[in-house]
Amino acid sequence: MAKKLWDKNSTVSPEIERFTVGRDCELDLLLARYDILGSIAHSTMLESIGMLTSEEMNDLHRELREIYAVTERGEFIIEEGVEDVHSQVELMLTRKLGDTGKKIHSGRSRNDQVLLDLKLFTRNELREVCELTHTLFDRLIEQSNRHREVLMPGYTHLQVAMPSSFGLWFGAYAESLTDDMLFLQAAYRMCNRNPLGSAAGYGSSFPLNRTMTTELLGFDSMNYNVVYAQMGRGKCERNVAYALASLAGTLAKMAFDACMFNSQNFGFVKLPAECTTGSSIMPHKKNPDVFELLRAKCNRLQALPTDIILIMNNLPSGYFRDLQIIKELFLPAFSELKDCLRMAIYIIERIEVNRNILDDKRYDPMFSVETVNRLASNGVPFRDAYKQVGLQIEEGTFVADKEIHHTHEGSIGNLCNDRIAALMESIYGAMNFEKAQEAEEKLIRG
Repeated sequence: MAKKLWDKNSTVSPEIERFTVGRDCELDLLLARYDILGSIAHSTMLESIGMLTSEEMNDLHRELREIYAVTERGEFIIEEGVEDVHSQVELMLTRKLGDTGKKIHSGRSRNDQVLLDLKLFTRNELREVCELTHTLFDRLIEQSNRHREVLMPGYTHLQVAMPSSFGLWFGAYAESLTDDMLFLQAAYRMCNRNPLGSAAGYGSSFPLNRTMTTELLGFDSMNYNVVYAQMGRGKCERNVAYALASLAGTLAKMAFDACMFNSQNFGFVKLPAECTTGSSIMPHKKNPDVFELLRAKCNRLQALPTDIILIMNNLPSGYFRDLQIIKELFLPAFSELKDCLRMAIYIIERIEVNRNILDDKRYDPMFSVETVNRLASNGVPFRDAYKQVGLQIEEGTFVADKEIHHTHEGSIGNLCNDRIAALMESIYGAMNFEKAQEAEEKLIRG
């Protein structure tokens, strides 16, 4: 059995080890490539301050890039008896390089290693979430523009209220995504700060060059205060979770609308046959299972910030093992949300719109506000016009005029989709994902 990095010739009970290691060996596989990137940057910095020779650094970089290639092929494993990804990487280096492999831990702790790994992982996952969100935004804007003239009922209290349009409906969810992207931008900026060099939370007596590792890893800046770098564990995940939850909330609401609008009682949209499932007993059924599951998954994701808060919120400063449990909740959330985004993109691209909804006379009363406004524009006091039209509806004599003329910003006739798209581009572009990607690629290429 491999020794622990902290081993001092004492034996830990197997039951204690099982309980304390938990799911780390499983979840740390997601962090392996980032642990290697951090080690390349850290060893480069160690050589610059005389803690490694250039030959030792080159040997470490060669082996680290070999291990990185193993992770890219999906062949990286954490061996039985090895505690975590940090231990596995160091073990592999030591097997190949002997004492040189043991030197790589100088000036760092597993505490700042996992902090770094989590931030690099989160940074990359947020980029992928943002890319998918941007794609969904584009599909929604396309559908909004395509169906800008197609009217549909708008609802308040689930009662038919006023004329809306599919241009408005698709566009509303597009604009909602711009606010979600703003949350994602804030989350990205918060996690894009370098904790490496904070060690166990109190720095190091080695003359570490933290600015160097910050630049090598493509961070915007560092977590300057070493105590705060450790205090940020849990806080960073919580704040990112709020951003994911905001996006999940938009998807869940859209999924609910789509399920409702797809039902026979509404008949506003039709999902392609390949996007629905059938019933084992009712041959006529075409169920919107994808949207139902998307709604459930996204509702569960909205609980993520609370789950994290309940673990970390009452902890004092410093590191505590409680924080390990956050990984079990946090790391899988990205995969879940990205899967939901891909499904949403797939169906929004293919959803069919009913262009003849308003042929049904039941929707005629929603044009009453248009008639009231028309009377008011011609000089009838608004309250008198309201009463006049209300009485016509009660008496069954109201005749709907379905010609509507909404021209103000954001209305049926003036969707402002170009402005919404410009807002999205300004938020999305400000994250400058290329900087981090180029830095990581440079570390691997050498």
